[in-house]
Amino acid sequence: MTAALLTDKYELTMLAAALRDGSAGRRTTFEVFARRLPDGRRYGVVAGTARFLEALGEFVFDDEALEPLRSFLDPATLDYLRDFRFTGDIDGYAEGELYFPGSPVLSVTGSFAECVLLETLALSILNHDTAIASAAARMVSAAAGRTLIEMGSRRTHEYAAVAAARAAYIAGFTGTSNLEASRRYGIPALGTSAHAFTMLHASAADGPDQWERAAFRAQVDTLGVGTTLLVDTYDVTAGVANAIAVAGTELGAVRIDSGDLGVLARQVRAQLDGLGATRTQIVVSGDLDEYSIAALRADPVNSYGVGTSVATGSGAPTASMVYKLVEVDGLPVQKRSSHKESHGGRKAALRLSRPTGTIIEEVVHPVSTPPEVTEPARTLTVPLMRGGRPADHQPAPGLAAARELVVSGLHSLPWEGLALSAGEPAIPTRQVPVQPR
Repeated sequence: MTAALLTDKYELTMLAAALRDGSAGRRTTFEVFARRLPDGRRYGVVAGTARFLEALGEFVFDDEALEPLRSFLDPATLDYLRDFRFTGDIDGYAEGELYFPGSPVLSVTGSFAECVLLETLALSILNHDTAIASAAARMVSAAAGRTLIEMGSRRTHEYAAVAAARAAYIAGFTGTSNLEASRRYGIPALGTSAHAFTMLHASAADGPDQWERAAFRAQVDTLGVGTTLLVDTYDVTAGVANAIAVAGTELGAVRIDSGDLGVLARQVRAQLDGLGATRTQIVVSGDLDEYSIAALRADPVNSYGVGTSVATGSGAPTASMVYKLVEVDGLPVQKRSSHKESHGGRKAALRLSRPTGTIIEEVVHPVSTPPEVTEPARTLTVPLMRGGRPADHQPAPGLAAARELVVSGLHSLPWEGLALSAGEPAIPTRQVPVQPR
């Protein structure tokens, strides 16, 4: 399927008008950035860049894609689209980098005609994936090293679920329940059974204990004693007793999906230890988010299964990024609308830190004139594409490299930047103005 129609009509009507008046070939730079972070957030995590570059290779107008456009586009525009291939340059932050208000997350340079077509594609991918990764990173921080399983496929669009699993994995989740995400991206697939499997074993002759033991026995016979048994279908205390009676004290884990999870986790831990299952772990799930995960930090929980809140960005389903024209034929241009301002000129960014590694400021500067700084600084803006082809010196590819960037980024935040309460961004962003010519 071509990605060419994953766009908005106004991009094509602007193209048609620019082709007609001769301005389509002017060299431009568009920039992706967020004017502010979602409410309550102190940092964001970039995700989706690799998916955008992959989709760009599929952004072609074949005959099937062109057919519905004939009703409102002139022949010259249709001819342009038929031959369209992006031939410009793209720079940006590597996946896994933290970002803050005003960070030039992506910079797209080329003719107006080719750059204007990419607005919706870039924003739909980056806004979704970045929102998921940013929420997931807060959950990773709250979990303090404990396992997190992404299981939100049933709470979002079927294809968005695959992208959400990828973004959550970048942010530090251990695995996903989604098999397509596992196949496509190599993310560990995790999951065992639901309440339906336990209830399947009900019969008129027996009671809940026998039904539950029958279900547990079938699961252990199939998956081994290292499996995770769901113990809250009928009664948690009885469920734990039945699980150990069937699987023995080497059972891998039990899962609790309802009730007061903190209280139940403590009760279950004591019960497991009393039964001799001291190494059996406790997995909890059920409408978890970063706040409930943090509240469980002192309880004997080993793993968290997170669904709705991660698949929907934990209340921030978009990163509120925009795609704005900032330069035309080398001339900086900027928007001055109230509360929707932009900063003109093609830009890059540095991140300054103390000698200890704690970051203190992000400096956004004209790409050709990096500022002189006295603090340790790291360049954030890297080449991603040159002349429509992958750049020679791209950031390290793959999800493993992105995951490492998230870890190092979170470690570099000042302590207040990791707070889950509302507050200012973890570090300020300083815009170095373009010098007048």
